[in-house]
Parts: sequence; C-alpha cells; structure tokens
Amino acid sequence: MISLEEFYKDTKALIPEDINKEIGHFNVFKIDELNAQLKKKPKTMPYNRRAYYKISMIRGRNKAEYADKVIEIERNALLFATPRIPYNYVPLDENQGGYFCIFTPEFLIKNKSGVVLDSLPIFQPGGYPIFQVSDEEAEDITAIFKKMYQELSSDYAYKYDLLRNYVLELIHYGQKLQPATALYPTHTASERVSSLFIELLERQFPIESPQQKLALRTAKDYADRLGVHVNHLNKVLKENIGKTTTDIISSRLVQEAKILLKQTDWNISEIAYSLGFEEVAHFSNFFRKQTTLSPVNFRA
Repeated sequence: MISLEEFYKDTKALIPEDINKEIGHFNVFKIDELNAQLKKKPKTMPYNRRAYYKISMIRGRNKAEYADKVIEIERNALLFATPRIPYNYVPLDENQGGYFCIFTPEFLIKNKSGVVLDSLPIFQPGGYPIFQVSDEEAEDITAIFKKMYQELSSDYAYKYDLLRNYVLELIHYGQKLQPATALYPTHTASERVSSLFIELLERQFPIESPQQKLALRTAKDYADRLGVHVNHLNKVLKENIGKTTTDIISSRLVQEAKILLKQTDWNISEIAYSLGFEEVAHFSNFFRKQTTLSPVNFRA
C-alpha cells in the first residue's frame, strides 16, 4: 500500500509537517504543475492501493481502468479513488491537465462532517467511479478545485471545514453523474479481473502478527471487492489461470500456514485466527485436507 509519505516522495512534493495529525490530511494539486515539477512525460500509473482517497479532474486523453471496467477518455473525466480497490489510468498524450485532491479517511470522519466515506455509493465496491464529463461539467468541477486550491493557502481559521464542504460537493457531483460505458472487449476485462484478483489476494500477505486477520477470506469476499458476481469471477479465473477461486485462495492459505508453522512460535489457534478460521478444528481439517498432515505434525 502506498502511504501519504511515499506519495509525497514519489511526486517530489514537500511533505507537510501536519501529515499525521488526527484531524486527517488534505491537499490539492494542479496536474500540469506536478508533471512540470517531475520533469517527466506522463507515464502509466501502476495498479496499486493507496492509503488515502483521491478525487481527480483529468483533462486530456487517457485510458482509465478500475476493476473489470475500462474506458477511453477523450477529453475530460472525474475519477474517484478509494484505498479499498486498486485503479489505473494511462495518459494517451502529453497534454494532461486538471486537478486532484488527496485526503485521509479521518478528514471526513463522522463526528466532523456526518459522513462515513465507505458508506457512500461512489466508494462502494462494485460502483463505477470514473465519469466522462462534458466541457461545461468540467468547468463546473474545475471551479470547485480552484476554490480548494486558493482556500488551502488562506489563513481563514475555519478553512478545513470549508474544504470538507468542497470535497462533499465533488462527491455529490459525481454521484449524480451517469457512468461512462465505453468498455474494452470482454476478454480483456476478463484478464484484468484475474490480475486484480491475484493482486488483492497477495496484498493480504505476509501475516506479521497473531492479531492480524485476513480481510478477504472467501470467493464472495473477493467478488464483492472487485464488483463482479462470484460466478463470473470463478469463470474468468478458470479461463485465465485454470483453477477455481476457492482453489487459488486455499493454495495461498496453505502456503502462508506452512510459513507461520515453521517460522514462528505462534500457537495453532493464533495461526488459525490470523488466516480467517474461527475454530482451530476447521483450520486443522483444512490443512490436513490440503497436505495430508495435521498442523502439529507438519510443525514437528
């Protein structure tokens, strides 16, 4: 996961002194100025999950990818990114402009603005947070970003309350838009779903403490996170990898279980819990089925 500190280092931007304050973090950037600062041509953004939310008003030709959906952006797009799902956009020319803002979940926590971000439709798994917009809509959205940009450098005592309102205005603007529909062929989307599934699976490992517990455990968990039906996920994995969703998950769980059994002194119940098994017996039966040995015998 890319942290805020890593974001600032990658973009060669000055790391704010208050980046880790409990009030949450917010910042806004001009895309052309950031590209000029980097002194590089726009390049492909790798699929990755970030530890912050991001809203972008992108002006220029791009290819945007999110879960199994891909669209080609000819002029303008409003993009919402969440820490929960990786996304990608590829600039298709050098004429890139617009704005983007980044903020942590704490910036809009419930006791400040009445909003829990992950409860909003725009940030739900299975949503479609990439919207192509007209020139007129792009001007409306850009006007909000310009207010943010100006307000951030002001000395107004309540500027962060105002900035939260601007963020919410962008979110509600996006939620009222209809999703773009220019998708690539099914086989390309199928390969992308397979790739994203593997990335989501691997992102959960390694398990580094007995208190850490897998967030995604079942085929349905992964399907929900990717915004596809569990049967569709199973179908594309069979086509592209040759195994079912459950088989792939089970294989990775066994691999991690073997590492924990051999390389840690955690007891069996701690390992079972961290791998998502509520009962030790369920873990033991699962491990024996996959390896023909019990966890105790394997460790010995």
